[in-house]
Amino acid sequence: MKNKTIFLILVLLLSWLSLFSQEKKDKITLVIHGGAGTILKKNMTPEKEKAYREKLDEALETGYKILNEGGTSLEAIVATIKVMEDSPLFNAGKGAVFANNGKNEMDASIMDGNTLNAGAVAGVTIIKNPITAALEVMENSEHVLLTREGAEAFATKQNLEIVEPSYFYTERRKKSLDRIKEAEDGRGSIQFSDYANRKHGTVGAVALDQYGNLAAGTSTGGMTNKKFARVGDSPIIGAGTYANNKTCAVSSTGHGEYFIRGVVAYDISAMMEYRGNSLEESANKVIMEKLTALGGTGGVISLDQEGNVAMPFNTAGMYRGFIKAGGKKAVFIYKDE
Repeated sequence: MKNKTIFLILVLLLSWLSLFSQEKKDKITLVIHGGAGTILKKNMTPEKEKAYREKLDEALETGYKILNEGGTSLEAIVATIKVMEDSPLFNAGKGAVFANNGKNEMDASIMDGNTLNAGAVAGVTIIKNPITAALEVMENSEHVLLTREGAEAFATKQNLEIVEPSYFYTERRKKSLDRIKEAEDGRGSIQFSDYANRKHGTVGAVALDQYGNLAAGTSTGGMTNKKFARVGDSPIIGAGTYANNKTCAVSSTGHGEYFIRGVVAYDISAMMEYRGNSLEESANKVIMEKLTALGGTGGVISLDQEGNVAMPFNTAGMYRGFIKAGGKKAVFIYKDE
């Protein structure tokens, strides 16, 4: 009789664990962005729009496969962002814009919502995928943020893929720099596309895995024609990236100076933790009211432990999308989608 009771208890326990595990897996979610700005349908060719949607879709599918097969939110974040870093469509990695000195200077960060560990790099010029360097800083150093030559030396020591600076050269980005510099000198004018993408290009991802852990990551080439080794919000924990299992995961995109001053990513989390606001309430309040009042433009993607998603932005458009358990997926570009 005693053995039978123990057996029944074990069966019930295993059943409960199975149901609990399935419930967690049913909440797996991945959300991405590819930058916010003056993104209008009238200025987008059908071919270009198709290319953006397909690449966003590829990024979502890449990260979702990892989550669906039992991978962690951190693993999904890195793989997802690498897809966008490897594409010339986005201002990160291969598609990074040019600084005033004619170089591509990139920033990235990542944060683990379970441990609150974080890592970031800034001003790097030879690391093929800056998001991988941010992960290495988090996992294999005693620091949070490494910059420029120091970050590159660390990445080399960690055997990350190192490339020649010329790898990041794209004709489209170089022409944007040239036109902006000519306009500043009074020798030309800035095209709409140069203005629209000057301050708002970034890629990012937030994820919830089946273990209930949140993570966030962000990567960027910064601002076209930035000077004096400028660093924006993307590698700043609490401004461009934040994750905390108690609240949410956030990745920002926009005019970085304002996101730093508003501590935007953390502010969303703080409103949830200290005021008990929902994710949607918090994200909308911070972007549509507080950031806008400061004069800042851009948006965020955000995700809580229940799989709720909020993607507010105060610009004309934001490349964005999400995928949930079962493969339910959506990709958006314009404000009215």
